[in-house]
Amino acid sequence: MRRLFPLPDPDDPAGARAATDREWGLDELADAYAYPATEGPWLRANMVSSLDGAAQHDGKSQPLSSDSDMRIFGTLRGLADAVVVGAETVRQEGYRPARARDAFAGRRAAAGQAPAPAIAVVSASLDLDFTLPLFTSPLVPTLVLTGAAAPPARVTAAEKAGAEVLVAGDGTGVDPARAVEALAGRGLRRLLTEGGPRLLGQFVGSGVLDELCLTVSPTLTSGTAQRIAYGADREVPERFALASLLEEAGFLFTRYRRT
Repeated sequence: MRRLFPLPDPDDPAGARAATDREWGLDELADAYAYPATEGPWLRANMVSSLDGAAQHDGKSQPLSSDSDMRIFGTLRGLADAVVVGAETVRQEGYRPARARDAFAGRRAAAGQAPAPAIAVVSASLDLDFTLPLFTSPLVPTLVLTGAAAPPARVTAAEKAGAEVLVAGDGTGVDPARAVEALAGRGLRRLLTEGGPRLLGQFVGSGVLDELCLTVSPTLTSGTAQRIAYGADREVPERFALASLLEEAGFLFTRYRRT
């Protein structure tokens, strides 16, 4: 892996090393992807896309990924307070609880974080299998974000399984801005969403996404797969600025921030 942007300082040995094509350690990746020092919440998305814009192949993102992409995936989780994910992605990707990793234990302790990020599932219907380990045996209790009109029986089922239900909408659905506020209100400010595309589209449409970490996979899929975000439209497209760019084996690991 090598850093393409920001351009390394030729007079800085560390910068020269960062530009060299080699395997980066987890500490280096954690430094490169550190959350900004802000008082409010910071919502970052991590997604992968093929060259022709597909977010998935055969319903899953894994065929578009690589070992380095998964190292960055693990690093971003290792830095987050909470991972926000849509219910359909939980079902399709077989989500499990986040695990504590020794490589990030010191950083998390110093930042006052739990040993692992909480998983926060966004669901209007609460049509979820609450017998899964994600709900019954997480290291940190799983959160469920839903609307005030969610089916009471499903709310009870979630709570009986050990999940904590947070109301973030007046109707059946979840308001993206209120979801961010609800998590921040629990001290979960470093937020990471891993999609899926419908949830990311809601965050984009609501204007609450602060950063996008997008892996561009050197693959072509054709087909009818979803793009990384879809659904809610913005009246005016919002521009983000390139913050960093890494490359390995044709994969581009981009990071864009709101301008």
